[in-house]
Amino acid sequence: AAELEYESVLCVKSDVNVYRIPPRTSNRGYRASDWKLDHPDWTGRLRVTSKGKTAYIKLEDKVSGELFAQAPIDQYPGIAVETVTDSSRYFVIRIQDGTGRSAFIGIGFTDRGDAFDFNVSLQDHFKWVKQETEISKESQEADTRPKLDLGFKEGQTIKLNIGNMMTKKGGVAKPRVSGSGGLSLLPPPPGGKIAAPPVPPPSSTAIANHVTPPPVLKSSIMSGADILLDLDAPASASKAPASATTDLWGDFSTASSAVPNQAPQQSSWVQF
Repeated sequence: AAELEYESVLCVKSDVNVYRIPPRTSNRGYRASDWKLDHPDWTGRLRVTSKGKTAYIKLEDKVSGELFAQAPIDQYPGIAVETVTDSSRYFVIRIQDGTGRSAFIGIGFTDRGDAFDFNVSLQDHFKWVKQETEISKESQEADTRPKLDLGFKEGQTIKLNIGNMMTKKGGVAKPRVSGSGGLSLLPPPPGGKIAAPPVPPPSSTAIANHVTPPPVLKSSIMSGADILLDLDAPASASKAPASATTDLWGDFSTASSAVPNQAPQQSSWVQF
């Protein structure tokens, strides 16, 4: 896996100074003012590269590119790269050779912007390393958890009811009726009945011209005839002389008396 990893360049600075630093006598940190800043021990080019999760600070010759020293970094901030207490342009790095020996040297940049770029390149790399570690840890935890079986079992079905789509029997779903104001009104249920519109009440003229007569009893045949005559006769006939009304009913009585042998009427007939 290490052979398949490729090396990427994170930062390149063409001017860096290297200093021999005295051993640290206390835990208060390094001070750049204790170094001989006007007389650097070596001057060259600095490259910051990464291979996998490890970053490397490489000090190379400006012309030939020959490697002068290399400092592998596993974490930042850490013991491999430390800042000084009195300046932001100087750092202390731990260099290592192929035999496992290590030493601490000081490096410094003439431009403060170069020191800022060097610091940010290391921070971005190890921020990425932290994210990759968290993602791999979450994926491992997800693999150990029991997986949910969300598939359909044998014979299990699901039914979807979507508006304006063909139903299972081949019918077409009824579209929704849009009412005023942009609101959708649902159609009436299939088993419901629509009430018929109410019948308007009859006008007063129709009530005056048509009145249903009350039932006629046998004991009051003649009085019932008078009531029917008064109800069915128009307004003009009610003003006719009483003699005409008497003659009309007299004809009916004469005609009935002219037949002496007529059989008696049934109780359901009315005699006029």
